[in-house]
Amino acid sequence: MAPRKEVFEGVEWRIRVAADGSSEALVPATGLARKAWLGLKGLISGFALKVRMFVKKAWDVGTNDPRKVIHCIKVGLALAIVSLFYFMRPLYDGVGGNAMWAVMTVVVVFEPTVGATLYKCFNRVLGTFLAGFLAVGVHWVASQSGERVEPFVVGASVFLLASAATFSRLIPSVKSRFDYGALIFILTFSFVAVSGYRVDKLFELAHHRISTIIIGSSLCILVIMLVCPIWSGQELHSLIVRNMDKLADSLDGCVTQYFNQSGEGTNSKEEATDNKLQGYKCVLSSKASEESMANFGRWEPSHGQFNFRHPWKQYLKIGASMRSCAYCIEALNSCIKSENQAAKLIKQHLGSGCLKVSSSSSNVIRELAETVKTMKKKSSTTDLLAEEMKSAVQGLQNDLKTIPHLLNPSAIPGNKTLETACSEATTPTVTLMELVPVVTLASILTEISGRIEALVDAVEELAKLADFGINDDKSKHSKMTDKTVSDAKQQTEGTMKALQRV
Repeated sequence: MAPRKEVFEGVEWRIRVAADGSSEALVPATGLARKAWLGLKGLISGFALKVRMFVKKAWDVGTNDPRKVIHCIKVGLALAIVSLFYFMRPLYDGVGGNAMWAVMTVVVVFEPTVGATLYKCFNRVLGTFLAGFLAVGVHWVASQSGERVEPFVVGASVFLLASAATFSRLIPSVKSRFDYGALIFILTFSFVAVSGYRVDKLFELAHHRISTIIIGSSLCILVIMLVCPIWSGQELHSLIVRNMDKLADSLDGCVTQYFNQSGEGTNSKEEATDNKLQGYKCVLSSKASEESMANFGRWEPSHGQFNFRHPWKQYLKIGASMRSCAYCIEALNSCIKSENQAAKLIKQHLGSGCLKVSSSSSNVIRELAETVKTMKKKSSTTDLLAEEMKSAVQGLQNDLKTIPHLLNPSAIPGNKTLETACSEATTPTVTLMELVPVVTLASILTEISGRIEALVDAVEELAKLADFGINDDKSKHSKMTDKTVSDAKQQTEGTMKALQRV
């Protein structure tokens, strides 16, 4: 009996017998220590998984745009250098123990691009200097007025100058160029003027603060311009070129998808077409970026092919012209997704003209992108493509004029082609709702061609103001254009064959 007793002293397993005769084994409950260990293990594994995912995302960000990593290194370099004012006793004594203002200046004014950094440095130095000068003057006037009147003079000056500086930030011309300087002016003047009521050596305080800010700003300018500089002007220039290419791809993609909906495309082709269709959205959402880059570009010195007085405002006009075209492409995209589908007969009748207009228009945009990219004046190819676009629009308008023949073909004697297509019916072959979508698309394409002409004028104005060079390599340029035109023709022929099969 003793061995059997020892067995029952351990973990006891029980079997529950149900009314229907089935049995169920009950597993013994897990101990509290084991539950705690499993919970802690789950937390550790979850935390490790999140850390690994974060490191992977950070690695992807760095590999996709190495300039972000370079910017981080430059910030660390600037802070390490400015920290020497704290570590070295002669430098620390030279600024009166206010070296922390130099560190703060580096932190707040260092930006990824040269133009943005110059903008903040200049505004910070100017705002600090003006505020310090006025604060010292107000302090002298207040001190001469007596102890009873001094607080009121200081308070009134803070009220008036802070209100005036805040109001200046609401003026568009001042806000675009000196908004940060006005903010620094308010902060510095309030700090120095109010501190002067309790501090005896006010002039020394203002002098030390201005000196440290100049030191920090100068260091930022040297690092940002000497170590892998990123210029706002070049970024704006590249952005305009990319948006032009995306605009041309979206225009081709929208019209091609509308007239080639046979369902024979593969998934990869459909994804590529969708990416092209979404390109115009980048043009619509780039207005704020263009304005900030143009504003910062005006602060940058001459670099590369860009002079100090480069016409950055003209890039904004080009961007506005592209956005006007992008709005029309957005309307084209809505025509594709419309529930009211056009009749096959109308699609076949206007498909060739619409595709010619879209291909010629996109060729003009790509040629303009090449002109801006190479910074060469437009060649004769641009004029030829523009004339081709106008002739394509005229052909589309002629096709639109023949639509009434399709509605009642038997009323037009001698038109054998239309009679054959419409089976010589005396009643309208298509309804009005089947006619509206494709006619709307054709009218939008006509409007896009007119807006592209405005884009051509804007690029020509940029070439004139920026004094673009003469395009000498005409043969190579012509070969590239001929290749683009031939590709567009092949795309048009393929789409028309798909229409015929439909």
